[in-house]
Amino acid sequence: MGKKIIRSDGINASEKYLQKLCEKSFLRLWSYPGVFRDQSSGGDSKGGKEICDLLVVFENHVIIFSDKDIAFPNTGDIGIDWSRWVRKAILESGKQLYGAERWIREHPERIFIDKHCNQKFPINLPDLSETKFHRIIVAHGASDQCKLRLGGSGSLMILSNIIGDDHLKKIESGGLPFFIGQINLKRGFVHVFDDTTVEILLNYLDTISDFTLYLEKKEKLFGNKKIICAAGEEELLAYYLKGIDSIGEHDFIFDDELQGKFQMVYFDEGLWIDFINSPEYKSQKEANEVSYAWDALIEEFVTHILNDTQYKKYPDGSNDQEIILRFLARESRTKRRFLTHLLFELIEKTPASERGVRVVTPIIPSDPYYVFLLLPKSKKKTEEEYREARDFFLQSYCMVVKHDFPDALDIIGIATESGFGEYHSEDALYLNAREWDQTKNAEASKLKIDFNLLNNVKKHEEIVYEYPIEKEKHRRKRKRKRKRK
Repeated sequence: MGKKIIRSDGINASEKYLQKLCEKSFLRLWSYPGVFRDQSSGGDSKGGKEICDLLVVFENHVIIFSDKDIAFPNTGDIGIDWSRWVRKAILESGKQLYGAERWIREHPERIFIDKHCNQKFPINLPDLSETKFHRIIVAHGASDQCKLRLGGSGSLMILSNIIGDDHLKKIESGGLPFFIGQINLKRGFVHVFDDTTVEILLNYLDTISDFTLYLEKKEKLFGNKKIICAAGEEELLAYYLKGIDSIGEHDFIFDDELQGKFQMVYFDEGLWIDFINSPEYKSQKEANEVSYAWDALIEEFVTHILNDTQYKKYPDGSNDQEIILRFLARESRTKRRFLTHLLFELIEKTPASERGVRVVTPIIPSDPYYVFLLLPKSKKKTEEEYREARDFFLQSYCMVVKHDFPDALDIIGIATESGFGEYHSEDALYLNAREWDQTKNAEASKLKIDFNLLNNVKKHEEIVYEYPIEKEKHRRKRKRKRKRK
């Protein structure tokens, strides 16, 4: 049944810091430092060899991190110093990433989260035909010298037509210290973050959906025929956050007419500073505070999975439960803010002695339906009796949602006690509503009638603004229009 999952920790200070950032962004169930492969051909473990410093697996995304803390040389010749540093910190790390990817593709069953290769990687890897690999180097050691010589934030500059060993060219032959391009065009794009930008990226894009969307859009940007030049990764991010495409996603949006005329696109210094000093950013940051309760809820479930202390056990252990939590973790930061607001509002409005329920219908058709259930505790019932009753009602509500909303495919139920008592427990349930027939529909109809479920549903619609200050701007525009009339 279940099994305790013992995770490794980063070895040095930089790996521990990367681990901390990734656990905050991707959460512990999907983020594993120190991933190993066994070194035997027949499966008998003889001790493991590390394949990457940190591995994130979420749905069809596999993110491979290589963390390198290489002291910047000091020979007095900046060309020599740069070529020595970039060889070890960037080019050799790139080879390790490609090697890790090859092993994951060829031997997905021989990946372990401990050096002795006793614990297999606990998350099922996606079908390789659908897997999106993202390769990331986190290179420490050059930022101070970069800031000293070029000024700015210390982030490495980007120039996409520097390829492979071009990074090693002498200055007199066209070499550009502190500029990073691409590692190997044939083997796939590699992102390079440094001391400055790894913190910016992982602190701002701090959900798996927000982060991987940025990686995909950036990879697409570098895949076109134009030369990409940027004063730093953070400037790319700032420009990306300004653009919204036809389906409402952030993207690198350029004027069609101008795009056809130029061979190079340059992202100037100062875009990121302007963004974080903007009213939009400040309103977003303040509004997002509540959303971290959603992260805490996921981590509460994750803690019990890792320690094998769940109240309810599942036949396939962590993989069964990972499917449930995956829906919660898939949500963007803005969507988490919205969901947390609705959950907290329900808790505040529901007296401790009453049952409360709220159904959240999806904004995008492929998103799940959510059922939030609050069930009061009774002194007449034991903890076991109460949890059984709550599980019954949660399952029943989810079934009734499918009955009332026939198009629903994925339904997530979250339940806890009514009121603000000191002790709270949580349940999470997933109903795959694709597996539905007339018998189940009749059962749901009976539950709806017998227990008076969802008979007084009030529809609630709300526009969610990523930057809440935009809501005030729209309100003022409407007000001015009414006055003119």
